Amino acid sequence: MQLGSKQNRLAKAGRRKSLLAATMLAGLLAAGTAPVASAAPVVENQQIESQEISKSQAESALDYWTPERMKAAKSADALTRGKSASSNGIKVGQPSKIAGEKAEKQAIRKGKPSKNNAVSPVSHIGKVFFTLGGQDYVCSGNAVVSANESTVSTAGHCLNEGPGAFATRWIFAPAYENGNTPYGTYAATELVTTTQWSNDGDITYDTGFAVVSDGSGVSLTDRVGASGVAFNQARGLTYTAFGYPAAYPFNGETLHSCYGSATPDPYGQSQSQGIPCDMTGGSSGGPWFIGSGSNGYQNSVNSFGYNGIRNTMFGPYWGTAIEQAYQDAQN
Repeated sequence: MQLGSKQNRLAKAGRRKSLLAATMLAGLLAAGTAPVASAAPVVENQQIESQEISKSQAESALDYWTPERMKAAKSADALTRGKSASSNGIKVGQPSKIAGEKAEKQAIRKGKPSKNNAVSPVSHIGKVFFTLGGQDYVCSGNAVVSANESTVSTAGHCLNEGPGAFATRWIFAPAYENGNTPYGTYAATELVTTTQWSNDGDITYDTGFAVVSDGSGVSLTDRVGASGVAFNQARGLTYTAFGYPAAYPFNGETLHSCYGSATPDPYGQSQSQGIPCDMTGGSSGGPWFIGSGSNGYQNSVNSFGYNGIRNTMFGPYWGTAIEQAYQDAQN
């Protein structure tokens, strides 16, 4: 896919322009318990918010991210602090799964556990770099199966302030390791998230998708493969999560993983689920796969952690709103 070549994207953007979601009454949680805020119940709507990115802006982003700037980018964990969270149930539709696909051009490398849960690179998992408010940040992301063969999943706060502006200079570097980008970098041509995140910063819906291209005419998933995706699945599943933690004691240069069964938010301040995990900021947006390893269906992303609960990573439940954002991005 060429930069800016997706058909009818401007028309789609006009149809998708969102209305303000239900007003939320946010207040801080008790000190020392969480980095998010409580909120009045919110009824889930079925709208998404997106940002078009021009060909020239995408090309500029590819030029901007030098190895030096990549290394200097800060983890985006602070972008989730003080966010509102809905305490009511979210709308659940019919369970759905879309199978992934293998790379056509190069074999997919599989993560292998090593010291401190570090793993070897996986071709479809990578680092995300972007600019918000004049600051350069780093997150994680994953190539997912899509009709356009060019869709990357990540956290909502890794592409939109929630609430607020969309990121600029957004790129994806699959299989990143120690400054090496074996598959090159891909710039976003469109960013998509739920209105629950873009309008209210609701941590329950902290997921976004980017449509990307490197301008070569070869699609992302032809090069690196793509994970299958699943929505409206049972709660309490067992997951393997991946990401590039950059905050202490990690340095963001290698891929790490965690494994465990999901449990509900113990404070009841979100509909997100937590798994045992010691990854830190920078891992935000990294994929959660059902089961063990990187071959399963993706069903969430690294989102946030509570100050009062050590070694637990929370990820949003992928229900109908997040499925709609995915469907809009991948077509």
